[in-house]
Amino acid sequence: MSDLVYEAPVADPTAPVLQRLSRLDRFLPVWIVAAMVIGIGLGRVIPGLAEALDTVKVGSVSLPIAVGLLLMMYPVLAKVRYRHLDHVTGDRRLLVTSLVLNWVLGPALMFALAWLLLPDLPTYRTGLIIVGLARCIAMVLIWNDLSCGDREAGAVLVAINSVFQILAFGILGWFYLQVLPGWLGLDQVSAGFSITTIVISVLVFLGIPLAAGFLTRTLGERRKGQDWYETRFLPKIGPVALYGLLFTIVVLFALQGHTITTRPWDVVRIAAPLLVYFAVMFGGSFALGHRLHLGYAKTATLAFTAAGNNFELAIAVAIGVFGVTSGQALAGVVGPLIEVPVLVGLVYVALWLRRRLSWPASISARVETAS
Repeated sequence: MSDLVYEAPVADPTAPVLQRLSRLDRFLPVWIVAAMVIGIGLGRVIPGLAEALDTVKVGSVSLPIAVGLLLMMYPVLAKVRYRHLDHVTGDRRLLVTSLVLNWVLGPALMFALAWLLLPDLPTYRTGLIIVGLARCIAMVLIWNDLSCGDREAGAVLVAINSVFQILAFGILGWFYLQVLPGWLGLDQVSAGFSITTIVISVLVFLGIPLAAGFLTRTLGERRKGQDWYETRFLPKIGPVALYGLLFTIVVLFALQGHTITTRPWDVVRIAAPLLVYFAVMFGGSFALGHRLHLGYAKTATLAFTAAGNNFELAIAVAIGVFGVTSGQALAGVVGPLIEVPVLVGLVYVALWLRRRLSWPASISARVETAS
């Protein structure tokens, strides 16, 4: 078990990958599609829904949507063991490689794919660029476990990405949405956009859940102890993130139902860059980890950390900056629909590569024992 992030015990590692996923995670694409259908239905039968949602706002976001966004972010941040963050040292070579992949190559690749594959769809293109900036801090722990990755390394990288997103997301958003397009002679995001809007959205929709998660763990462990907090409290709040995500999707599709049903090809076009992104980031990171002789466990952790994205944060920022009916928000919602089945498939690929490639003896022995 990690010192940084609590993770529930994994099922029998010899069981098929899908059986080792919880029921909620296993059927996540089904829940998302169901939420989309419900949202489209609500949009048809409640024509005044947009006005009702906008009655009370938090900044530029309606209160119900803001609550849903915050609920998406809170549970995973309540799992981080903040008092152990000073132990984040580990393998410096792994940490540096992960930082470069996550915060340099990942955003740059998504920027390139968005412009290459969506040159005529600026709102979806911007949404995907925002997705590329949001590094995974939740589901990556599941993929890491299923592929027999290094739990300690995964917890370290998640902790670093959680903190780094607060510090770097706004600056990188400004760079990739305004500065870099200007240098390349490409269209920039509208003049109404500014770095301030992204920073505020990140501080609200990541900063507040981060503070709440810290206080929850600190006070919970102080009053009830670590065992109670991790074995009884965390399992209860875990599904809340999914409920928040599904609620947000219902609302978003209720407000965008007409656009979606009349232009289904747009959803396919949004999915295309994501599929290429997952394949390139996972394959390139896995090959790099093997080349650096990190061993299988850390290589798997490196690859899944680099390939995954924090779609909850991307959706929150897109809604906070551009609005719930924006194409940017829709692009973020398509993400988890594609990510789950693709990364489950990549777990099988990782396990196959574990058998096919040669690994350092000490690491290989450790992995074989774990499996």
